[in-house]
Amino acid sequence: MRRPMRIQNLGGATAVILHRPHPTVQALDRQLRAIGLQVSQAWPDLGPAALGADFVFFDADMGHDEQFPWAPGQSPMPMVALIGSEAPGRIEWALRAGAHAQLLKPVGDNGAYSALLIARDAFDAQRSLSVEIADLRRRLDERQTVVRAVTLLAAHGARDDAAAYGRLRQMAMAWRVSLEDAAARVVARLTAAEEEVDDRRDRG
Repeated sequence: MRRPMRIQNLGGATAVILHRPHPTVQALDRQLRAIGLQVSQAWPDLGPAALGADFVFFDADMGHDEQFPWAPGQSPMPMVALIGSEAPGRIEWALRAGAHAQLLKPVGDNGAYSALLIARDAFDAQRSLSVEIADLRRRLDERQTVVRAVTLLAAHGARDDAAAYGRLRQMAMAWRVSLEDAAARVVARLTAAEEEVDDRRDRG
């Protein structure tokens, strides 16, 4: 289910406008300051100081990857693309750069507030999804580790997989750790033991 959007008070937030000197910059600066943001401008590069900004507005028409001190799509804050040319290649680049919202040029007297809110919501949703995916991957890795531990225990004396799983559970209880942590210990120990046997065989 879609989470409810947080309508934030943006007063005191900071924004950097990465754009060559242009009337668009002046118009956007006025809007953002009227909303209550602290605004700075940068060109041609977005320096490391911008890492502490709450929002970045960037020129989609003349922008390039090297302007940002992070990998494409990995910005630590919401990004708003300032779009004048709707050439497919420029739109594609803006999306790859990590745009969470857009504002069409020439910028007038409105549009910045909605772009800020949309960008913040999209950024939060993206971050939440990334955390969820990372958690799913971790759980999948842990499950595979349990399967590997059961297989190793079965190969080292357990009667069958069911017995090996029971033995793994007993180890977890004895060590007072989770089943996944016990499995990781078993895999590390038995794998190391197998490698030592192989080394001895090779030397012998």
